Amino acid sequence: MNMRQRALASYGDVKATTGVAAADNVQLIQMLFDGLIESLSTAQGHIQNGAIMEKSKSLARAGRIVVGLQGALDFEKGGDIARNLNELYSYVTRRLFHVNAYNDLSALSEIHNLMDEIRQAWQVVPTLVPASARTYHLN
Repeated sequence: MNMRQRALASYGDVKATTGVAAADNVQLIQMLFDGLIESLSTAQGHIQNGAIMEKSKSLARAGRIVVGLQGALDFEKGGDIARNLNELYSYVTRRLFHVNAYNDLSALSEIHNLMDEIRQAWQVVPTLVPASARTYHLN
């Protein structure tokens, strides 16, 4: 399964499904990060309100998105950056389990800040990479 298909498969129930099929790889990654940040924020609200079942659903959704982002890494082309992101995503996955088990808002805030930094970095990618290099055509 190629990067785009893995990312699409992980996108799952992210709200903004309109335009996913036409999105280039960068836009797709940006949408995944948007969904991830939304899920983390929602989980925070559920923890604060004692809505444990909903918190678990939000964290599970966040976890699926992180796994999708991790699965979309291209280690050949990405080199050290891909390896570092892989380690970061593994760390985030472990921290999500911790947050779910202990309702740890400080750990959730840490994850949110880390993922928001990566999301912001992806927002500048379109200015660095020509559109033709960002688009992947399915077979």
